Amino acid sequence: MKTIEIDDELYHYIASKTEFIGESASDILRRLLTANAELSAPSVKSEPVEKRAQMPVNDAVESEQEASPTIEQPAPAEQVTETKDLTSCQNIFDLINREELAMERGAVGRFLNILGNLHRVHPKQFSAVLDIRGRDRLYFAESEEELLATGSSSKPKQIPDSNYWVITNSNTTKKKLMLTDVAHVLGYNNDQAESIRDFL
Repeated sequence: MKTIEIDDELYHYIASKTEFIGESASDILRRLLTANAELSAPSVKSEPVEKRAQMPVNDAVESEQEASPTIEQPAPAEQVTETKDLTSCQNIFDLINREELAMERGAVGRFLNILGNLHRVHPKQFSAVLDIRGRDRLYFAESEEELLATGSSSKPKQIPDSNYWVITNSNTTKKKLMLTDVAHVLGYNNDQAESIRDFL
């Protein structure tokens, strides 16, 4: 199995096309590419996709830009229903996918992915994370400016598909502690919080 790096926007697009819990990123892409090939001319085969992976970066970017109108098409009604089912999951373990986490770029990418999934599972309770903070600084906020006001080197990033921001300049150990605290305020017990922390 090969590993590829993709930007956040493309990753979130792929994740939004999940049709069932535990569906791997490879399966999602394969399904999307097959569906796209069926909409295109019958002569289109999977070979151009393999060639595209070998294109120079500039060519690949241009191809993505040309394909963007297809990406932005609204999802079919059945898919929207499936997404609603996912957001009503009881906990993150029904939703998180280790293969998707492995595709993330470093600890920051995995950290944001886990937080994004926690928000997806607990959108109403997620505001409780705003109470998690250090002695002199905020860890979470509802705007980038709010986090920058407590420290210019906090490197705030928006939690995917949410209105919340989090600092990302802390080391991996601190990120694990933050995830543990988030799990606790969202109602997970100690064992579950440790499992969520260990996804990082």
